[in-house]
Amino acid sequence: MSWPGLPVLVSLAGRPVILVGDGEAAAAKRRLLERAGATIVGDHPDARLGIVAVEDDAAAERAVARLRARGVLVNAVDRPALCDFTLPAVVDRAPVLVAVMTGGVSAGLAAALRQRLEALLPASLGRLATALAEARTMLKARYPDAGDRRRAIGAALAGPLDPLEPDAPDRVEAALLGDGSEETRAGAEVRLVSDDPDDLTLRQARALALAERVLHRPDAPAAVLARARADAPRLPRAERPARLDAGDVWVERAR
Repeated sequence: MSWPGLPVLVSLAGRPVILVGDGEAAAAKRRLLERAGATIVGDHPDARLGIVAVEDDAAAERAVARLRARGVLVNAVDRPALCDFTLPAVVDRAPVLVAVMTGGVSAGLAAALRQRLEALLPASLGRLATALAEARTMLKARYPDAGDRRRAIGAALAGPLDPLEPDAPDRVEAALLGDGSEETRAGAEVRLVSDDPDDLTLRQARALALAERVLHRPDAPAAVLARARADAPRLPRAERPARLDAGDVWVERAR
């Protein structure tokens, strides 16, 4: 399983970004860049990103070639084959941003998913993120180990601190300091009924998402293992370990 690119968040505040073209497509990109704080220019020696919103194919290709020759990474509107980077559909719950990307394959699908997420994610989500940041010192005092902190936050967000509840920001301290986080200190088992990751139960998906290490039989399906955090090591084993430490998740097919 591979990605069409690596999703990144680029800080553009005060930085020049070249915008080539006019019309509706260019206006839409201008609004997006302005919201990101970029300085929109027609040309600039320090610019490292450029957007080409030109209807004529030949003119667009020339503009892309000219910018690339200067080392500028280019997005060409409606021309994924000419793009060095693509722009996602964004759900803004600052400081939370949810980006939906299809690698330029279908902007319509990205827009449709964004609309669904707009209806699902409450306006309070940004306040929740800020409240969690403000609780960091308190959380470090209670859980000096980074793994314990991660599991405590994961347990709270999967239980009493539902991020989709509008009043979640007001319950951060109580949820993080409650007693329910102790269940995250033990290892977990994920027994698969199929190779399809959509068949994971909510508890199994949560265990993978919180895993510090993923221990698994060699025949465990890659699509399921991909549901774990990217930085959690995958450790194939012939047999289940006698002991699962805190943060360990053992994955095997159900017998």
